[in-house]
Amino acid sequence: MRSRLAARSARLVLAAAAVTALAATTTACDPDDVADAGSSAAPSAVASGGSDGSDSSSSDSPSTGGSSSRGSNSGGSAVKTDSGDGGKISYGQSCGTNDLDFTVTWEAQPVSYYLVTAKAKSGITCYLDVNTPSVSFGSDADGVASPVGQGGEDPIKLSGSAVAYTGINPKTTDGEGGTEFRNVIIATTEDDPNPAELELPDMATVDKPIVTNWSTKRNETVPRVI
Repeated sequence: MRSRLAARSARLVLAAAAVTALAATTTACDPDDVADAGSSAAPSAVASGGSDGSDSSSSDSPSTGGSSSRGSNSGGSAVKTDSGDGGKISYGQSCGTNDLDFTVTWEAQPVSYYLVTAKAKSGITCYLDVNTPSVSFGSDADGVASPVGQGGEDPIKLSGSAVAYTGINPKTTDGEGGTEFRNVIIATTEDDPNPAELELPDMATVDKPIVTNWSTKRNETVPRVI
């Protein structure tokens, strides 16, 4: 208890010394210095604006459709902020699953796998900040696809016609074992509240599935056991 009081007293002494030093500095100012400071205030104020008196800080604002800011909203809806002239000064955030449209195709070469293509819905600009999608067949842990770390760009901006790919191999074991599924569940993050359930082109036999990272190059998303 005594040590805590001593420490607190020491802090109070230091604080008091700082206040005293500040007061001494303030009172030591030369009147001529005060006059000089007053005369220089006006030019400083003028420098902060444009030649017509407008605020030059507006020149630092991003132009319409310029840089994008990313948020962490797990729902994934795009953030749009109107500028004074009606343009968008910033928009975009992390892609939620419900921000995207997906298509699934069966690819036979160079190995058999499902190729998932993701595209932002109309009017949405977002980023795939999490490199690997969350993929599962059914609700059991055995149906969760393991990431293999292939491909990958971080982050990937999706807007307009831009797309991202990921590859899913539902069965990496030999033999006839496995469970059949008609659908696959995909989400941009593990805690996304709105995962998408996609119908597959055919029934998939699932046993120790794997999934690649997102990539803008489809040839980087051929899933292989490493």
